[in-house]
Amino acid sequence: MHAYRSHTCAALTAANVGETVRLSGWVHRVRDHGGVLFIDLRDHYGITQVLCDGDSPAFADLEKVRSEWCIRIDGTVKARAADLVNPKLPTGEIEVYVRELEVLGASEELPLMVFGDQEYPEETRLRYRYLDLRREKMQANMTLRSDVVASMRKRMWDREFREYQTPIITASSPEGARDFLVPSRLHPGKFYALPQAPQQFKQLMMVSGFDKYFQIAPCFRDEDPRADRSPTDFYQLDLEMSFVTQQDVFDTIQPVLQGVFEEFGGGRKVDTDWEQISYKDAAKWYGTDKPDLRNPIKMQDCSEHFRGSGFAIFASLLENEGTEVRAIPAPTGGSRKFCDRMNKFAQAEGLPGMGYIFWRKQSADSIAQERGITVKDVNALIKSGEIVLGNEAAGPLAKNIGPERTEAIRQQLGLDVGDAAFFLGGKPKAFESVAGRARTVIGDELGLTDTNRFAFAWIVDFPIYEADEETGKIDFEHNPFSMPQGGMDALNGNPLDVLGYQYDLACNGYELVSGAIRNHRPEIMFKAFEIAGYGKDEVEKRFGGMVNAFQFGAPPHGGCAAGIDRIVMLLADTANIREVIMFPMNQRAEDLMMSAPSEPMTDQLMELGLRLIPQD
Repeated sequence: MHAYRSHTCAALTAANVGETVRLSGWVHRVRDHGGVLFIDLRDHYGITQVLCDGDSPAFADLEKVRSEWCIRIDGTVKARAADLVNPKLPTGEIEVYVRELEVLGASEELPLMVFGDQEYPEETRLRYRYLDLRREKMQANMTLRSDVVASMRKRMWDREFREYQTPIITASSPEGARDFLVPSRLHPGKFYALPQAPQQFKQLMMVSGFDKYFQIAPCFRDEDPRADRSPTDFYQLDLEMSFVTQQDVFDTIQPVLQGVFEEFGGGRKVDTDWEQISYKDAAKWYGTDKPDLRNPIKMQDCSEHFRGSGFAIFASLLENEGTEVRAIPAPTGGSRKFCDRMNKFAQAEGLPGMGYIFWRKQSADSIAQERGITVKDVNALIKSGEIVLGNEAAGPLAKNIGPERTEAIRQQLGLDVGDAAFFLGGKPKAFESVAGRARTVIGDELGLTDTNRFAFAWIVDFPIYEADEETGKIDFEHNPFSMPQGGMDALNGNPLDVLGYQYDLACNGYELVSGAIRNHRPEIMFKAFEIAGYGKDEVEKRFGGMVNAFQFGAPPHGGCAAGIDRIVMLLADTANIREVIMFPMNQRAEDLMMSAPSEPMTDQLMELGLRLIPQD
């Protein structure tokens, strides 16, 4: 028999009854039933119930074991009584009577329990990650991650891509985040960098004629942490293709990701029609370039209804160039109580509040006030049929702008009795993000968001440039290596009108994919950087390897990268990316388990020719 096990803890069934077996694993739970010990023995594959009584030579030793001891047992497989069968376990029809025990690894008192669903502070979970990872949910998350990566690889190979590896130690290259620098021992005073992405190398592969590339690529960025972003490193499905258009890239990656979500989405609906939305429209309709389309709310420009109206705040604001008033429809949100809650949300976001209108059935009181008659007279007219109750708009805004304007707003937004609308005004860039968060809250609170669905949308037509509001200086707003739509001709016009062949894929409010058709023409690249104030010499100095390669017959090419951590996070139905990373950093970019970052040894610094400057 094998030194540690003849079967895993998920393998035994009624067909094994009577066999002598050997199992190894961790003590998941101990139950003492007065002279009979029951232990749930767990390994990576499952759980088997083992038992022992005073007749077993192993009984005295088995009484000493505690939760999370690692043990080996030899015993006989027995059938459970019919009323004791556990249908939830693959091994639920049997149990193993223990005749021999070996303790492979005793455990001290546990800082966190593996059995059960107790909640522990994240700092504790990360400090003792090896224990946290023993928990059923974490085992499932990491298995899911592995299976997703394997599925991605197979799907890419099936689409005639080959996997190639790119360097981990390279030159510093600005990709929109801070580099992790690595000092060179052989070249004192010089530094390598960990790659923020394989961007330049995969483009150079296309110049080298490889046509189709993919990689499950590690990327390193010194970023501020968020719940959906690691502060140090992450993995992405990285791909690049030659002789392709933007649509070719979409048609390549969609079946790969759609298939992964269908395979691992747990039965949730996976949209197959991936809408293409311009960056401008995404900001206008959803307040973000990563909209959650499970939420049906679409914001609209309602400026005309407030221009010259009795609501002075919006009316005067609209006299300024570049301002507008945007409405957030709220179907079924037509109550003062809900409107007040949303007003508090706006105040928590740093705004004075949000204007709102809600629509309700007309009341006899409001008609009496409008006509200057008594409520009794109104009720009589209603009874006689001379007055038919319609709907009316309520709220401070409605009183200020009057019934004709509120009715026009209602019709534009397609709202009815029992619905509401919220309003924000100013320069769109100043309020869009708050409006987007308000849209999310409204959709969630009113139950409008379909949580049993994966909804995808390509965000396209990103502007390449932006102007500083104070200085007017033109700089890159998005990826500087994207091919401008219209090529060189586009760069000879107004820079703020130039759009790039750049695209993101949004799913359920998260950015999953980012990519572009690359600017492979040196003369167009130099011109693009010149507009943003970067001379030819600086471009050649910073991106010399790629620029030089483009002088030798570079093909049109493009690609994208899909964030694996974020994809698995969605599939695992968690909002915290650390739940799907084996050994993540905490919110302060610290590894509490391995005590990183740590202070270097003096001889290490001397070898590298470095000296630390004391921090106050």
